[in-house]
Amino acid sequence: MTDQELLSGYVDVWWQAINDFTDLLEELPAEEWSTPTDLPGWDVRAVASHVAHLEGILAGGPEETADVGEPPHVTGFLGLYTEIGVVTRRDATPDAIINEIRAAATARHTTLLADPPTDAAGRPDPIFAGAPWDWRTLLRNRPLDVWMHEQDIRRATDRPGGMDSAAARHTAEYLAESFGFVLAKRVGAEPGTTALLELEGSQPFAFAVTDARRGERLETAPADASVTLRMDREAFIRLAGGRCQPEPGTVAVAGDQELADRLLDAMATTP
Repeated sequence: MTDQELLSGYVDVWWQAINDFTDLLEELPAEEWSTPTDLPGWDVRAVASHVAHLEGILAGGPEETADVGEPPHVTGFLGLYTEIGVVTRRDATPDAIINEIRAAATARHTTLLADPPTDAAGRPDPIFAGAPWDWRTLLRNRPLDVWMHEQDIRRATDRPGGMDSAAARHTAEYLAESFGFVLAKRVGAEPGTTALLELEGSQPFAFAVTDARRGERLETAPADASVTLRMDREAFIRLAGGRCQPEPGTVAVAGDQELADRLLDAMATTP
C-alpha cells in the first residue's frame, strides 16, 4: 500500500465519522446540549464546540484566542488550547455549531480529495496548536477524536449506537496497539509476560514483555498467555479512552487475575 492509499483511507474514515457526528447532533433537542458528558467540565455543547474548533483550524481558519481562566478540569497546554474553542462558542446556537462543523469539514475534505497528501511522514499545514505531527499521525487521529466524541454524546444523551462503523473499528484497533505499552510500562509486567486482548469485531492483539521491558506485539496469539482480556468494543473504548467504567458482564478475564486488574486500571491511553 502506498502512502497516498494509506492516507486516503484515513480521510474516508474521518469523513464518515464527521457525518455520523453531525447527524447525531441534529437529532438532539436544544435542552440536551447542556447535558454533562463523561469528560470533566464538558457538556454536549462543549464537545461539539471542540470538534468545530479543531476542524475549523484544519480547514485553514485563523487560530482563536480567549481567556479560558483556570478551570479545575483543565491540565496542561493542550487542555488549555482545546478549552479555547469551548469558550469562544458559549453563545453559539446548536445550529451554528453544526453548520460550522459541516462547512469546515466539507472544505477540508474537498481539499484533501483535490490535492491528496502523498508522504505519510510529511508535515501537514495547517495544523492545530503547533502539534509536531506528520500526515500519518494527523489523519489517523482525526477519526478517533471525532468518533470518541460521538460516543461521549451518545452516552450522555442515552442514544447508544455507532459501534459497528468504520470509525468505531479504526478507533478500537488504533487504541489496542497501545496495549503492549500498558503491559510493559504502565503495569511494569516482568519480561516473558504475555497478554492477549480479544476485542469483539477485531483480530486478537497479543503482546509479550521483552528483556528490555518493552511490550512487543506478537504475530500469533500464544496458547497459554499469562493473561487474557475479552471485551466488547464499547467496554474497551470506555477503558482505553479514559471514560466511564464498562457495563457489568462486558469484560471477561482468563489467567492471572491480579495482572488483569492492574491492566484494566491502567488501560486509559487517551484523555
